[in-house]
Amino acid sequence: MSVEGYSSDQDAVELACELIGGQKGALYIVYVIEVERSLPLDSEIVAATAKGEEVLKAMERIADPFKCDVHAEMLQSRRAGLAIVQEAAEKQVDAIVLGANYATQYGSFSLGETVPYVLSKAPCKVILWRNAVSQDSVNGGG
Repeated sequence: MSVEGYSSDQDAVELACELIGGQKGALYIVYVIEVERSLPLDSEIVAATAKGEEVLKAMERIADPFKCDVHAEMLQSRRAGLAIVQEAAEKQVDAIVLGANYATQYGSFSLGETVPYVLSKAPCKVILWRNAVSQDSVNGGG
């Protein structure tokens, strides 16, 4: 499962934990730092790393009551979607769970770049979680 610090991440982590249930499965939570092409891939990006650590700790706390075998990891990549797909293939996961917020680009609903990439390239099932949209968001208020 991939997290970005959005409000939908909490529900997505809970869903992933519920799907694992009492099975002897593991939950891999990844936070991907996208590194600009102008920087070396292994550059230390202090603010992004701090946010990633904060988000991963929060997600581990959410998963804790479910008694899942949780592995949280921070990755750096040029593209988050590529890192998520590669990690899923390497770990041979059964499914990727992605949380998505309501976002617009040029006035239309947009999934961004990561979600479509994962949906088209994932070597496993993909579960997409989007929280309910507020009327303000639908009407253009944010």
